[in-house]
This record gives sequence, structure tokens and C-alpha cells, in this order.
Amino acid sequence: MTRRSCSVYAVGIICALLMVVGVGLYVAQTFRTIMHNRLKKEIVLVEGSRVFASWKTPPPPVYMEFFFFNLTNMDEFLKGAKPVVNQIGPYTYREYRYKDNVTMMENDTLVSAYNIKSFVFLSDKSVGDPNVDAITTVNIPLWAVMNKLKGNYLKSFGVNLIISATKSDFFTTRTVNELLWGYEDPLLARLSSSSPEIDKIFGLMYKKNGTNSGEFVYQTGVQNYMDYGRVKTWKGQSQLTFWNSNISNSINGSDGSAFHPLLEKDERIYIFTPDLCRTIYMEYEKDVEVNGIPAYRFTPPRSVLASKEENPDNEGFCVTKDECLGTGLLKVSPCRKAAPVVASFPHFYLADDKFVEAIEGMSPVREQHQTFLDLNPTTGVIVRANKRAQINVLLSKLSGFAKTRTLKETVFPVMFLNESVVIDDASAARVQKLLLIVTLVSSFPLIIVGLGLIMLLVFIILLVRDRRQKNEVKRIVFTKPAYATSGDDNTSYCPVSDKEKDDPQNGTFIGLTPKADPQA
Repeated sequence: MTRRSCSVYAVGIICALLMVVGVGLYVAQTFRTIMHNRLKKEIVLVEGSRVFASWKTPPPPVYMEFFFFNLTNMDEFLKGAKPVVNQIGPYTYREYRYKDNVTMMENDTLVSAYNIKSFVFLSDKSVGDPNVDAITTVNIPLWAVMNKLKGNYLKSFGVNLIISATKSDFFTTRTVNELLWGYEDPLLARLSSSSPEIDKIFGLMYKKNGTNSGEFVYQTGVQNYMDYGRVKTWKGQSQLTFWNSNISNSINGSDGSAFHPLLEKDERIYIFTPDLCRTIYMEYEKDVEVNGIPAYRFTPPRSVLASKEENPDNEGFCVTKDECLGTGLLKVSPCRKAAPVVASFPHFYLADDKFVEAIEGMSPVREQHQTFLDLNPTTGVIVRANKRAQINVLLSKLSGFAKTRTLKETVFPVMFLNESVVIDDASAARVQKLLLIVTLVSSFPLIIVGLGLIMLLVFIILLVRDRRQKNEVKRIVFTKPAYATSGDDNTSYCPVSDKEKDDPQNGTFIGLTPKADPQA
């Protein structure tokens, strides 16, 4: 076997090995599994991990926008007309958040923390001055007091006298700043003098600036990556007590700030939110891309706030059997000191049409009022999010309060908020670098297969060339040159003379002489 043949066969063997090894590794997903296992070990809530510092102090800026519904026909509404509202906003605040008093527990399998939030007003992103702009809306303290005392005729009689004395009405006009961060309500001030447990200050965001919503204990994900960021207890409880079923009282999922890596499209994302006093869930909607990072969009489906008829699991959220308001609404009075507060998505998005039609000025638009999370499926990192929720008040006839007799039951919109975040450039660059490493390592078998294909091409070229050379050798026929003698020739070559043979200028001359006859 020639050296060339050995080279051809060597290239063929290398090609076969690369192809077999590459395809085998790709089918077995060996390198992808190695990379995923590495991610599972690195994305944990433990000191020194890739994500711990950003979990404690999230780098991307968070913005909170507040939109108010201003009632424009108060007198007509009190006489039975449909309420007419116009939306005013946004009033935008930069939200600073961090986790305080972070403590590792039980061999780093659990971590406790308090979520601190503070707000700074941004005039350049707002429509006006919150200290000046006034909003006419529901007098929530009055309705909270009446709702708590309904049916108690003795106490309601005394409260009616205080309501008249303080000139409290069903609606009030207050500045945006008062409605958000608090004002002294005259009715609450009178009641607090005899009941110290009653706070005379009321505000939709009262005591929520620079404060926390209670201690959270999270699972770190060390034992199981699926438990990364999962809430184990809130305020020392692993189960809520506000609702009427174990399903409704369950504390499940994360707090919305961390999600496990390696997300799948067919899974549900659970989020426990103290603002709603419950766990909600989201489902995959579509693929998106944010700052060059691929992401899955998850959003709450209609079933989250569906009526008990549409979703029997929601029956436990009915305050009583007679207080199930219908699809799209959640009465949160059990965790709001019995105030008739109702939560929904903005403009009653995903709610029954009757709630939209009852208020002139409601126009739900999916792009503007949908809550969603855009999560990178490999790392679980939030690349964009919009949390949107609306605060409403249930207005209805209340026994013991004669002035409410003329009112129709109405879910009146007060305000909706939009809490948004988009990954910053520095964080996006880190995520892109990590994704590039994951892609390259996971694609290593394909690189091997690619090298195998290149070697296959080289093998084919060498094989073709080797075959051509062998065929050319077989076709060669050794024939005499034109000047060679033959048996039929009558001439022979001989030197003419010795002198000519030695002539340095003319060289050696060969003379052609007749061939001698051997028989002569």
C-alpha cells in the first residue's frame, strides 16, 4: 500500500470518528446537559453566586405610574345616571427597591429578607404637579366605615351623626399627592379619638414609601433549581387565612423578582403578591426579544380572575356566597380591614363586559392594560415586565345608611398603576455573554459534526484524485519514439568521423548510412 493510499484511508477514518462522536454527543445532549447542570448550580440565592448581588439590589430602574379616574358628573350619578370619568395621568415615580436584613438559613437552603421600596417623583415623566392637580373620586374612608358597620343599626346611627357633623360625602376632591401618600380624613379623625386603633390618615400608598410588606423566607434553589426564589413563608405563615379554601390561601411561586432557569413554554409561572393578598399565575403567550435577548412572554389568562362558574378553583375567593362579583374582579376586603376595595386589571381588561359598560370612559386595550413578564428561558432573568392593576370601590345600598338607597351597585374605578422595568444595558451585556457561552458549549457536538463534514469533503477529494492517478497509469502504452530504429529500417546511426565527433563548436554529428546487409 502506498503512502498516498494510507493518507486517504487515515482521513476517512478520522472523518468517520468525528461524525459518529459528534452525532452521538448531539443526540445524547451531553454538553447541553453539562451546561444546564452548571447553570442550576450557579443560579442560586447564595453569597457569591452569579445572581445574589442583583437579587438583593436589582440594577435596572423600576418606574411606577399612577393613573386616576376623575368623576365629571357627580350630581347626575347620585341621582341615578351612569358615572362619567376621564383618565388623568401618568404621575410617575422612580421606584428604588432592595432587600434588607438578608439572612441565610438551614445550610443555605433558605434565605429571609424584607423587601424595601421607596419612591421619588419624576416631573419630566408626569402630566402635572401631584401637589396641585385635584381628582374627584370615591370617599374611600367613608365607604370603608359604612361597609364595616352595615347591619348594625345602633352603631350606624351614631356614625350617621358623625358623618353629618364632619360633612363627609360619598365623593371627595383631593390632590393626587393626598390620595397617594395620605391626608387626615375628618371622619377617621373623629372616630380615632374614641378608637385609637383607627388611623386618622388615609392614602392609597400610605405607609408604603420606604417600608416593607413583611418578612419573606425564600428557597435558595440549592437542593432543587425549580425552587429558586420560591416563597416558603410570608410573615411567618406558609398559608394565608383571608380566603375560604386551601387553594385560595396557598402561598406559591416567587414574589415576582426571581424565576428559576431553564423555563419551559408549557409551564405556569406562579407569583405571590401581598398587594392582592393571593397567588396568581401566568402562562406562555409568545416569543419576544428585548435588547437582543430572547424571551418568553408570560401573562395572566382570563381564568386567574374568572368567576367560580368559569373556574371552580376561584370559589374560595368569594367573601361570602353572595359576594362573588364575576369574572375580572377580586374583592380584597378581607385583607383591607373590610373596606369594599375591588381589584381588577386596568379599564376592566379581561372582565365581564357589564363592568366596562357601567362606566362611561372605560376602554380596555390589551397593549396598554395587560400585565406581562418577559423572561429569558435559559437564565430565568426578567428582561422586561409590566405589572398593571386597578383599584376600585364597590358602591351599593347599605342597611343602616339611608343615603345609599338611591345608588345602583357599581364597581367604581379609582386608580390604576403600571409598575414597569426593562433590563439595563450593563445587565443585558452580562446575560448575552452568558448565553453565548451556553450556546457555544451546547453546540460543541455540532462543531465536531462540522469538522467531520469538512474531513468528509477532503476524503472525497483525495479519493477521486487517487482513482484518477491509478486510471492514468493503466492507460499508459510504451511505444517507440519517432526516432527509434526498427527491424524494417534500412538505415543505422553512426559517427561520420572522429573529427566531427570532437568538434567543440558543432558538437557531435551523427551520420545516417545505409544499413549493411547481414547476408552480403
